[in-house]
Amino acid sequence: MRTTVTLDPDVERLLRNAMRERGISFKQALNQAARDGLVRARQPRAKRFVQKTYAMGAIEGVNLDKALALADALEDEERIRKMRLGK
Repeated sequence: MRTTVTLDPDVERLLRNAMRERGISFKQALNQAARDGLVRARQPRAKRFVQKTYAMGAIEGVNLDKALALADALEDEERIRKMRLGK
């Protein structure tokens, strides 16, 4: 099918770049861009993933939401204990 299309300057630049990069004609670049855009528009969008989070509470004043900080503190205490025992 033959038709006349008026392209915005930025769209023309993108098509010309595609032509150069892929070594294809203007017609091929335009058809591929239109095809890709139309196919992508018909595809359903993926539902956004949302991670559920839960408060972990506290034990003896220690906030378990900061589990890595707690693990570091416990590891430090264990190293100090071993150093005192000479291990």
